[in-house]
Amino acid sequence: MALSRRILSVAVLAAWLGLSGAAGAQDESPISANLAVTTDYVFRGYTQTGEDPAIQGGLDWADSSGWYVGAWASNIDFGPGDDASIEVDIYAGYGWEANGVSYDVGLLYYAYPGADSNSGYDFIEAYAGLGLDLKAVSLSGAVHYTPDNFGETGAGWYMTGGLSRGLTDALSVDANVGFSQVTEDFGEDYLDWNLGLSYAFSRLALDLRYHDTDAPDCAGSCDARVVLSLSAEF
Repeated sequence: MALSRRILSVAVLAAWLGLSGAAGAQDESPISANLAVTTDYVFRGYTQTGEDPAIQGGLDWADSSGWYVGAWASNIDFGPGDDASIEVDIYAGYGWEANGVSYDVGLLYYAYPGADSNSGYDFIEAYAGLGLDLKAVSLSGAVHYTPDNFGETGAGWYMTGGLSRGLTDALSVDANVGFSQVTEDFGEDYLDWNLGLSYAFSRLALDLRYHDTDAPDCAGSCDARVVLSLSAEF
């Protein structure tokens, strides 16, 4: 997760945060997998790979009742002298729909195998989200809370909202904005936002996305950037 912390996305990017997609999956099999390559792993506006490419993948189980569980991983790079080289996210939750609104609640655990035992990188986050399809556009929102953020920096909140619109059967555009409320040990509160264009074909999806933040003093790790990703679902 880098200096700040996915957050999600869940690229998992996983949809409201990449997670509600797992709850809504209605494939013949309750088990699904995903694989992605991206030019930069960006989490809540911060690069997690030092602006280098990443290979990511996940495995999900989703029951027709609404319960789901999954895991997702990506390579990371927090800079010279940091032993962390992989992030593994494990999550579980429940999704349902009522009166045309979809809901999603769950827990997400961020683990950093190989990181120094004193780093305090691992942490847990609770989340709740909702989605509304208005035909012309789809709206989504979510709130995340952790009692002890990345690096053992105390409680933190992340609130995000977005909208998406299908331009054709295969092409869609979406925009998202998030607000991170953190302690002084973590840094300063900040906004992040992104705008993306996605093209889906067969089981593949190509995503071109612009990211930016208003976070101060991030040494270039949260500057404006454009990221290209190719993902596949199985």
